[in-house]
Amino acid sequence: MYLFCFKNFTHFCPVIPKRQTDFINYNSYASLNQLMTKQTKAYFALIFICIVWGTTYMAIRFGVLHYPAFLFAGVRQTIAGILLMSAAIIFNRKTDFSRVNILRQMLVGFLMLSVGNGCVTWGEKYIPSGISALICSMMPLFAVLFNLLFSAKDRFNLSIGAGMLLGVCGVGLIFRHNLAEVTKPAYLGGIFATMLATATWALGSIINKKTINPVNAFLNSGMQLFFGGLFMLLVSPAFDNYDNLQLWNTEGLMALAYLIIFGSVLAYAAYMYTLSVLPVGLATIYAYINPMIAVLAGYFFLKEELNIYTALAFITIVISVFLVNRGYRKQHKEDLKIASSQLAAAFPESAPSES
Repeated sequence: MYLFCFKNFTHFCPVIPKRQTDFINYNSYASLNQLMTKQTKAYFALIFICIVWGTTYMAIRFGVLHYPAFLFAGVRQTIAGILLMSAAIIFNRKTDFSRVNILRQMLVGFLMLSVGNGCVTWGEKYIPSGISALICSMMPLFAVLFNLLFSAKDRFNLSIGAGMLLGVCGVGLIFRHNLAEVTKPAYLGGIFATMLATATWALGSIINKKTINPVNAFLNSGMQLFFGGLFMLLVSPAFDNYDNLQLWNTEGLMALAYLIIFGSVLAYAAYMYTLSVLPVGLATIYAYINPMIAVLAGYFFLKEELNIYTALAFITIVISVFLVNRGYRKQHKEDLKIASSQLAAAFPESAPSES
């Protein structure tokens, strides 16, 4: 869906040709769209994700102050899924409603949305939105950890180890400042729910990356949102408290509308598109930026505390994510060099000749 909006946005962007012969009729949408590579669109989508998902923590906090968590998240994702599926079918007639594809999208939706988004939403009833964002920023660490566990090609190295250790220290700093709160079961439950959400989101991202169906990516995203939201609505009576529920609340409904349109339909579609074009390590780089935006938004709009421990936790976790991604990329570069050397040895005629 974001891509559809982005295509229309590019219609108004001025582009200067290098030569007069390169001039294209920029009133033509098709001509201008040809200038935009898939990778360029993915980078714009990634910027959009960084900004929007950084503010969704604040919107979720506003929502759960007025509505039960799983009910709120379930309504959000179900409506967003219906909107995105409808738009995907209108703009792209190609569909894949095969049993295999539906089950695949149900699995990803369950991991990333029912457990991932659902537990984050539930957790924010008991912990500040900025703390929730800091924990969720560890998602790339979990992604690399799952790759190390389940992929024979991936190996542990010093950079990854240092990053993992720093990540643990970052979480420790969060606990250090909120030591008194940790004794409260609700607060501790919010912390662990958010960590579980972060892990399942990472696992869902990996599964989605390895099993991408190219027929209609936005339709698949819509199905993930729809099934993820549906599962949350089914479990809502077991986990939510409906006492004193007031369906009409202006602040809560505004938060819900923002989360449906921007947080789910546009940003989730943008994330799925980014994930299909860019490497997982790059597609998840929003984790560097989201916490800063979320912490600042919580400070200015929710009056959440901003202190030295929060700042240190943010810096530590960001550095840890950087080190893990750096070690992961370095490992794959080394594997590529080894593969190239083996190929050159097997086929010497393909190797460059020495002068």
